[in-house]
Amino acid sequence: MSTKAQTSDQLSAVRSAISSGSSRGLAQYLAPSVEVGFDGDKQSYNSTQTELVMKNFFAKNPPASFDIVHQGSSNEGIPYAVGHYVGRNGNYQVFIKLKPKQPTPTIDTLDFTKE
Repeated sequence: MSTKAQTSDQLSAVRSAISSGSSRGLAQYLAPSVEVGFDGDKQSYNSTQTELVMKNFFAKNPPASFDIVHQGSSNEGIPYAVGHYVGRNGNYQVFIKLKPKQPTPTIDTLDFTKE
């Protein structure tokens, strides 16, 4: 399977986990260290902490829907996606950056910006 197809599969699974508000589902795609941001306030967490942060976010702002509106990769070949999160307490643009890693890419950055 090509890296591009793998990335697409990963993002599809990540989209599914976020749209169902499943921090546990999301956790299996996290890198050992993840930068998580909400409205510009960014912090690095280990994957266990990231799962808890996302669990709290989903609890406070349950998803109505989440769609990936754009995906691509940087000039350095780093895959990313931009999504639109519709939650009970507001809508967010979500930036997801993957860490290209064998055998599967993992999430390096999750950034939520309220619209």
